[in-house]
Order: sequence, then structure tokens, then C-alpha cells
Amino acid sequence: MLQKISSKKTANRGGHYAIIASKYNALYVDAMLRAARAEIRRAGGKVRVVRVPGAYEIPVVAARLARQSKADGRLSAILCLGVILRGATTHAQHIGEAVSTALAQIQVQHEMPVIHEVLLLENHQQARERCLDKNHNRGREAAQTALEMARVMRGLAG
Repeated sequence: MLQKISSKKTANRGGHYAIIASKYNALYVDAMLRAARAEIRRAGGKVRVVRVPGAYEIPVVAARLARQSKADGRLSAILCLGVILRGATTHAQHIGEAVSTALAQIQVQHEMPVIHEVLLLENHQQARERCLDKNHNRGREAAQTALEMARVMRGLAG
């Protein structure tokens, strides 16, 4: 059962955030992107959006952004948004596992919060519930996690 995403106090946290969003399954990803961008802006953060063809292409862009940020210290977190829908073969599972593994490695290697909202879903109904419903939008939830992790990382720096 899905839990409703609660509103969290996000004002005046600021920071710079990158959102990498897949173009594939755009109906769902675009809704997550809008929600994530709005949540970060509401908190006073700045957002850079990078669009990629599909979920599989997200990690290489995340790695590049994390490496650049390690050099200049500019990014507070990277959000990765995508929707993978299962089909008749195991292809979706392979893509989901590869993306998950790569994003975890990037996060640890670069000590940069990489928020993983590349959803591997069974069907369009699950996608509608998690991406189009404002009470359960995973883009908004990803932004809240990014804001919180940026706060945690700032606390560790001092």
C-alpha cells in the first residue's frame, strides 16, 4: 500500500540540485520532474535539469555531474528520475538492476547524495499511482530526500 507523501518544511535550505530525467515513459517521468523541481524551488534551491533518452543512460550523466561537483563543490545532490515498465522479457529487470548498482557506486565513490527514483514497475496503473497522483508523487518524495540529504552532508562537513 502506498503511503501518502507528507509536506515537510523545506523553506530556506537552498543549494544547487541536478535532476537527470529519462525521456522514455515521458508522461510519468515529466510528472515526477515537475513535482521534484517545484519542491526544490519551494525550498529555495536552484535546479539544473538534464534529459537523457532512457533510464540506462542516467548513471553516466550522474557520474559526470558528481565528478564535476567534487571538483567545484557546487551540487548539493543529484536526483535520478525514470520509469521502467516490465514487459514480456527480463529486459526491464536487467536495466533496473544495472541502474541501481551504478547509482549506488556513484554515490559512494563521489560522496554525493544520488537520489534513486528510477522506478521499475509492473504496469501503467502502478506508474499512474506513483507519478501522476499528487499524494504519492515519487518526484516530490525524491526532492524531499535530496533536501534532507544535503542538510545531512552539510552537517558532516563542519
